[in-house]
Amino acid sequence: MLRQSSRVLTVQTKGTGFTEITRLVQGFVADSGLEEGLLTLLLQHTSAGLTITENADSAVLADLTDRLAVLAPRDPSLYRHGVEGPDDMPAHIRAMLTNVQLSIPVQEGRPALGTWQGIFVVEHRARGHHRSVVAHLIGR
Repeated sequence: MLRQSSRVLTVQTKGTGFTEITRLVQGFVADSGLEEGLLTLLLQHTSAGLTITENADSAVLADLTDRLAVLAPRDPSLYRHGVEGPDDMPAHIRAMLTNVQLSIPVQEGRPALGTWQGIFVVEHRARGHHRSVVAHLIGR
């Protein structure tokens, strides 16, 4: 018989960059008591992202942050939308590139991540925010 568990995970970011939430997600999975299933994570925001990337070398995160800045620069002359400040429209573009939803298999009571993989909220705004991630697990 399949069971389900869900929770809203709250994450405080510090501004532009990556906030690792792997342990928070692992805690949710462990608390669910489910050993096998499918975990879905949804970030409820349009100016931040959700991604899985390397969590061993912080240079990777710095390089990714730098490349996102090149792809969607904070130059207000490039955009029509600017109501919430010069970092708002670039944040929306970066959120499309980093996605807001992940699906992760759960095996043996843990997210089935690779050795060097971590789950991150990617803050695209200049200042920190409280971000909400809806976690839903279905399985047995």
